[in-house]
Amino acid sequence: MASTQINPTRMELTRQKKKLATATRGHKLLKDKRDELMRQFLDLVRENKALRQKVEAGLAAANKNFVLAKAATSDQVLNTALLAPRQEVSLDTETRNVMSVEIPVFRCKTRTADPADIYSYGFAFTSSDLDGAVRSLAELLPDMLRLAEVEKSCQLMAAEIEKTRRRVNALEHVMIPAAQEKIKYISMKLDENERSTQIRLMKVKDMMLEEARQERIREDAEQGIIIG
Repeated sequence: MASTQINPTRMELTRQKKKLATATRGHKLLKDKRDELMRQFLDLVRENKALRQKVEAGLAAANKNFVLAKAATSDQVLNTALLAPRQEVSLDTETRNVMSVEIPVFRCKTRTADPADIYSYGFAFTSSDLDGAVRSLAELLPDMLRLAEVEKSCQLMAAEIEKTRRRVNALEHVMIPAAQEKIKYISMKLDENERSTQIRLMKVKDMMLEEARQERIREDAEQGIIIG
């Protein structure tokens, strides 16, 4: 109970009012942060769904081409063709701050700019299905990296949304009501003390007036005796 936790003083009342104002302002800021995080999170979820469908469709097509290439080419020729790649891909990772959430940013670079370098073999002993599979995977690489980036961003933002939601609930249902209850209790106690003080002052005033009246009566009686 508030009565057992705080002293009903004006200094404590001022402190609790400042605490309530800070909690209310923090509650509004956290709600705004949560709402903006939710908006960006839903945008990422929609992008993630579209990217996953595109990547899965591309991988299915590439796997189909690989199966056809394997059926038309011997394992030895296929393994030799893919043994020594000509192109090299490097991956740079960075982070971007979105509403205090550090989300990853992936960028890939190829060793050469020639698009034909994705083929590590000659075309004499391989089928066009293998060319299509390699080309499909090369074209899918940026989408796969973006998908990984978006999925990780969704995980991080979901965790931050949950953390922010708990803070909002704690402020809304615990800290702010507790501060309001303490302010109400202190105000009631201060009003009660003020009324008690006024009553005591009125009693003291009545006692002083009565004492003054009795004093005048004694003085008047003494004067009457002297005159008589």
